[in-house]
Amino acid sequence: MSEPLVLLPGMMCDARLFGPQIAELSAEMTLVLAPVIRGERIEEIASGLLDSLPKRFALAGHGLGGVVAMELLRRAPDRITRIALIDSSPLAETPVMAAAREAQIVKARSGRLAEVMRADVDLWRLAPGSRREALQDLLVEMAETLGPEVYVRQSRALQRSKDQQATMRKCRVPALVLCGAHDRVTPVKRHAFLAELIPYARLEVLEGSGYLPMLEQPEETTAALRAWMRQPLVLR
Repeated sequence: MSEPLVLLPGMMCDARLFGPQIAELSAEMTLVLAPVIRGERIEEIASGLLDSLPKRFALAGHGLGGVVAMELLRRAPDRITRIALIDSSPLAETPVMAAAREAQIVKARSGRLAEVMRADVDLWRLAPGSRREALQDLLVEMAETLGPEVYVRQSRALQRSKDQQATMRKCRVPALVLCGAHDRVTPVKRHAFLAELIPYARLEVLEGSGYLPMLEQPEETTAALRAWMRQPLVLR
């Protein structure tokens, strides 16, 4: 595990999203948290990151971070040693989904970001249990820290995202596709589809988790990432 691991948070999230993994893995490897907050296109975000990231690195992205990770793989496959995609999709947003973001953008710009985020991270996206409300509160806190302009930029980037199926079919590095069984944002069947696109990919479904496995099942998520980082770089 000599290469650094770059972590890309999901939409309106910061380092706290990967808090448990940072705490556990930082003694074993170099970790780099790369915010995906600059640019209104996925390509623009990826281009900005490539200038600041290590020469070669492992890459793990959640949600929007996973979308950016796929674009990084498309642009610089020789720099990425392995890739983990968590609750993410290679498909472009549908016109219906893209249009629905416009009302949310208007609300965020009018000072109602917390309201927008509570709707975005509604409890049905998380696994049943007593921690759901606390996790929802944490997501709202992270969003308010980043602010409404970041919300607008990230929303625009997702609206304009492109299909990455061809990119994933060409992937020749160790790949982990991880999701929670209760995730209805990007359901298990979509993750299975993603894993089928990638040669030699491993699909891991956490039964006790929803859209936020890093926080809902931190020990299991950390174990999955650790095992993926220990995979040989040469696939057989």
